[in-house]
Amino acid sequence: MTQATWDAAQYLRFEDERLRPALDLIARIPHPGPARVVDLGCGAGNALPALAARFPSAAVTGVDGSAAMLARAAATGFATAQADIAAWTPAAPVDVLFSNAALHWLTGHDRLFPRLLGHLAPGGALAVQMPAMHAAPLRAEQDRIARAGPWAAALAGIASAPAILEPGDYYDLLRPRVAALDLWVTDYIHVLRGEDPVVQWAMGTSLRPYLDALEAPAREGFLAAYRAAMRAAYPPRADGAVLLPFRRMFMVARVA
Repeated sequence: MTQATWDAAQYLRFEDERLRPALDLIARIPHPGPARVVDLGCGAGNALPALAARFPSAAVTGVDGSAAMLARAAATGFATAQADIAAWTPAAPVDVLFSNAALHWLTGHDRLFPRLLGHLAPGGALAVQMPAMHAAPLRAEQDRIARAGPWAAALAGIASAPAILEPGDYYDLLRPRVAALDLWVTDYIHVLRGEDPVVQWAMGTSLRPYLDALEAPAREGFLAAYRAAMRAAYPPRADGAVLLPFRRMFMVARVA
């Protein structure tokens, strides 16, 4: 996992678009009455109120590794804890372990997901959403530009989130370990506006590791090259809007 300095304000420029898949996932969690709900990789905490509304009798806690993100999450009024989500272990079993757009930053899913299942209480649910955008221009152009420009040496060894597994791989990994498993993929079409909105979107998430590794003027040069690539890949429509197709993978696993 590449460490990145997260900017909560930049991330929340597209708060509605980023929250929508979290709401879709929350609606599909089957637990009838959890006592402990954890949002692992909660970021700025924008899903915490929705989790509390879905499970009003539960104690809801957000866990994240970024102090900047947790400062925003704490403002929601919910309990938060700072921890490396790759190594996090709860003090007691969790009824609902929720993670929205966080676990794709971690490698070793063949070990990670069985470990997370082990943190669940009997009847507990693991609910996960991850972007599946590794091959899309939004992500692929970041790696191409990083290796092709005069900043290549500075970016050697720098990468964004790795590609996630295919749905069938997660099925084979999880199904033998759980009582029930629900998998689905959704393609969202985000209607973005403003100057270079796809670049602004990426600056809140997948572009962070590259930008953190560069100083001016290389940072500005890299951004200019990425801006040109995004304008070509996602041209504005007649009314000025830019459409960003965004694929996300969902899974809800329930243990016995």
